[in-house]
Amino acid sequence: MSDFTPTNPKPFLRDLIDKPIVVTLKFNKTQYKGRLVSTDNYFNVRLRDAEEVVDGKSKGPVGEIFIRCNNVLWIGQDLEQGSAAQSTQQTLE
Repeated sequence: MSDFTPTNPKPFLRDLIDKPIVVTLKFNKTQYKGRLVSTDNYFNVRLRDAEEVVDGKSKGPVGEIFIRCNNVLWIGQDLEQGSAAQSTQQTLE
């Protein structure tokens, strides 16, 4: 048996609001990293402080961006960014 557990996407995305996320597109090995501002019932997403990453290499900041759901392959929390922020917060304390 598999250890896979399905996740309900609406609460999952709601929990990611104002957290750093990674959005992987269906084509060109393109990802966008930034803070999730909002999502809607169609799973369109809006990011702020976004950065474009193509084939693992940063192409620079793009600011605020809206990504239509039909272009999205995968969405998840940016664990690298989250751990860096947590390390910085622990250092400041």
